[in-house]
Amino acid sequence: MNPNQPTDFAQQLCTIERIAAFDDAGQGGNPAGVWIGASLPSAAEMGRLAHAVGFSETAFAAPEGESWRVRYFSPESEVPFCGHATIALGAALARKHGDGRYALQLNAAAITVEGRVDGARVLAALQSPPTRSTAASADLVEAALALFGYAAADLDPRIPPALAHGGADHLVLALSSRAALAAMRYELEAGRALMARYGLVTIVLAWAEHAQLFHTRNPFASGGVYEDPATGAGTAALAGYLRDIGWPHGGRIEVVQGEDMGMRSRLTAEIGSEAGASIRVSGSARMM
Repeated sequence: MNPNQPTDFAQQLCTIERIAAFDDAGQGGNPAGVWIGASLPSAAEMGRLAHAVGFSETAFAAPEGESWRVRYFSPESEVPFCGHATIALGAALARKHGDGRYALQLNAAAITVEGRVDGARVLAALQSPPTRSTAASADLVEAALALFGYAAADLDPRIPPALAHGGADHLVLALSSRAALAAMRYELEAGRALMARYGLVTIVLAWAEHAQLFHTRNPFASGGVYEDPATGAGTAALAGYLRDIGWPHGGRIEVVQGEDMGMRSRLTAEIGSEAGASIRVSGSARMM
């Protein structure tokens, strides 16, 4: 660690900014921690700091050549990519270093984040890692339906269950009604066990109000979090999957998330025509 950086845990904790990403008109959004320093702490220390912050993710960033080296930690584990923490990081970088686009080097991908200060908020957008999807196995679908107490009739047949990737692996379950989405309940430990068994970071539950507007919920039991109010990685994975199945997205979808938690959030995903290409996920962020 750089000798000019604070080494005491309490001092390190005090340097972490708290930023709500993907807020909706100054309300809601998903809180993330952002730590920026000259060099990254050890993985063990980053894990301890993320656990102490208690948000679903904390992003840690340090300059590395022409880019920023970034790692993400939940209170329980490291995750390969986190969308809302990336938006929060973009907001923090814009506030510290000015409006612009910043190159980020993740554990397994190179992406970018843009930030533009707009009064008390920052407008931000990320380019996700490449996307891919495949049909979910019958045993996984059966286990997930049982976890949430859903039946096969609760699924939207237009959007079959899938494993979708946009920097991290997610199970996508599209539901046939808003009521089914609102009724989501599960046991945290059972959810954690299912996600560990199938290598999932989250489960994306989605309902299509129309072709370009989705309402989603995002259980994140693998990270020790019951539900995330805004999930950029899940939105990127969902958008990439919709492109893969030929959904009539018209180049973009809007996602409302967190409404059932009282933390309404808004995300926009821009979808290019190239299969597997990155998804641009944008929104605003506010300082907490």
